[in-house]
Amino acid sequence: MSNIMKINIGPQHPSTHGVLRLITELDGEEIISIEPVVGYLHRGLEKLAENRSYLQYLPMVDRIDYLGGFFTSYAYCNCVEHLLNCVVPKRAEYIRVLCMELNRIASHLLWLGTFMLDLGASSPLFYCFRDREIILSLFEELTGQRMMYNYFVFGGVRFDVTNEWLNKVSDFIVKFPQCISDYEKIITKNPIFTDRTVNKGILSKNVALQYSVTGPNLRASGMDLDFRKSNPYSVYDKLDFVPAVNHLCDSYGRYLVRIAEMKSSVDIVKQVVRYLKENNGDISANIKAINLKVQEGEYTSYVESSRGLLCCYLRADGSGKPYRVKWRTGSYYAVQVLPQIAKNVNYNDLIAIFGSLDVIMPEVDK
Repeated sequence: MSNIMKINIGPQHPSTHGVLRLITELDGEEIISIEPVVGYLHRGLEKLAENRSYLQYLPMVDRIDYLGGFFTSYAYCNCVEHLLNCVVPKRAEYIRVLCMELNRIASHLLWLGTFMLDLGASSPLFYCFRDREIILSLFEELTGQRMMYNYFVFGGVRFDVTNEWLNKVSDFIVKFPQCISDYEKIITKNPIFTDRTVNKGILSKNVALQYSVTGPNLRASGMDLDFRKSNPYSVYDKLDFVPAVNHLCDSYGRYLVRIAEMKSSVDIVKQVVRYLKENNGDISANIKAINLKVQEGEYTSYVESSRGLLCCYLRADGSGKPYRVKWRTGSYYAVQVLPQIAKNVNYNDLIAIFGSLDVIMPEVDK
């Protein structure tokens, strides 16, 4: 008599980090195979672009990655700006980088809190959300929104930053490294945490490359590939920072990379705040977005988002609407590689392994 049992894990939230279904075959407590089933959250965000003007589609792109709206906004705006041959003012680029790096920290904080909750630890969730709340309040003061910011516009940003707001950012950045240190005191050498993550969910560099995995998941497998360094965009080539890389290839390594990445983002934010305080300039190229028509052509932009390489492909036909828009997101490939790294592991390790990949389903289904 066969001991093989097939069960459904999901689709429910939050343990599958969104509406994801995993058809799982078990032999006792051992996972034989996993088949991810996606599409439960599909909203047609790529197709919707074809029936909207360039300006009407702009507020929608924040929803592709609701934890990293600044990254998706930058990618889309960059496509339009390239096809318009628009030069974004330097001050606007620095403001964009500031927003994206704060967004990266906020995203990693939510990941860390929920990841620890997946492992049964509730206290880190409250600490992470406490610190993330400060960033969201800063975003709310700047953009009017805590999520779905719609702050980047074609040619720049909507509002300039004030020195008062920059001082609040500086206050947070001064205090935040101690918060990271507190997280590490609780988590990094905790025997329960290490038992659940060390040598679990092994993702080798070769497998990660075969599955097109990018971002922290790839760098935790020993691949030093950060598009902010290898293919600099915006003003990243003018900033001094070190990408986080680790060679452990397991869930523990992915945790260490994101902790290091938050520290790296702190260094970037300090440099950007210093520049913005010392330099003035325009914040927009003053593109008239209403009735905007983009000349025929195509372009693919790329951003190193908190979940990996984020690409926006835009095809323009000279009309007032995008002809085609396609998105490439890091979470999609992280889901794709899950069957490979969760094979022949114990069932109780599955959610811990999946949580270490930092997947959000709106980014998968689009």
